Amino acid sequence: MVGIILASHGDFASGILQSGSMIFGEQDDVKAVCLYSNEGPNDFRLKVEQAIETFKNKDQVLFLVDLWGGTPFNQVSSLMDGHEDKWAIVTGLNLPMLIEAYGLRLSEDSAQKIASSIVAPGRDGIKCKPEKLEPKISQANEAKKSSSPIPEGTVIGDGRIKYVLARIDTRLLHGQVATAWTKATNPNRIIVVSDAVARDDLRKKMIEQAAPPGVRANVVPIDKMIQVAKDPRFGNTKAMLLFENPQDALRAIEGGIEIKELNLGSMAHSVGKVVVTQAIAMNKEDVETIEKIKAKGVTFNVKKVPTDSGENIDSLLKKAKAEISKV
Repeated sequence: MVGIILASHGDFASGILQSGSMIFGEQDDVKAVCLYSNEGPNDFRLKVEQAIETFKNKDQVLFLVDLWGGTPFNQVSSLMDGHEDKWAIVTGLNLPMLIEAYGLRLSEDSAQKIASSIVAPGRDGIKCKPEKLEPKISQANEAKKSSSPIPEGTVIGDGRIKYVLARIDTRLLHGQVATAWTKATNPNRIIVVSDAVARDDLRKKMIEQAAPPGVRANVVPIDKMIQVAKDPRFGNTKAMLLFENPQDALRAIEGGIEIKELNLGSMAHSVGKVVVTQAIAMNKEDVETIEKIKAKGVTFNVKKVPTDSGENIDSLLKKAKAEISKV
């Protein structure tokens, strides 16, 4: 029998597992794995691995996940390596989708065949009442854009790339960025600017897959991004830049990328860093780098999500310095 992992932020997976049991009865080899606010990606991944270990058939696993591009999706995607011909992931988990999956696995022993069959019921389960509120379905898809390379030197638009958001976030492209920040800033391209990630094929693949619908995600080295910033062929690009740390952001700014404001989302704690807020930890180098960025006229807004009230960067730097002096 195909094993099913229900994966979500918070208790959603546990709740929908209970709802499915009320309708279809208790199920073997179905596990809910929840990501909580006090856990990191590695904690979640470990729970998924432990859940799979309880299945009778580990060769056929179907992941039903709440949100494309979130941490649960990214972590189960990373587990797919080596199982691409048998395992499958479907996002947008809802009850009609789950019930359909339960019914199909009574006669179907392929996770991928079940995955291909439950998307339509999941979509059909989304309806409005009164019916007039339902959006009209377009009769024609947007024509595919030509993939021919644009000749070097061509000027598109005003020839200047637009930066709708530049953000420092250790986690780079995750749920909050793929949903809240993308909706708030409306980019048509998300660019992770990092030498380290550009050398890591697995992380690159995960980031490209985590892009929300309608937005392309790319990973480029810092020097390459500096070249792109000067290329007039990107004049119609509205880019969200994601940096893993302030040092990468400083290199980009010093290279000529015209960033006027930096959003500070998260800086993970590690050895040698002091905790400044729940989401931000710094060491002496981080403090000095942020001060160098400020000296170049770049302003900071410290927010995890757009609706946060934000914190004062100078107060955070002062706190970091005080904590570092105690070490």
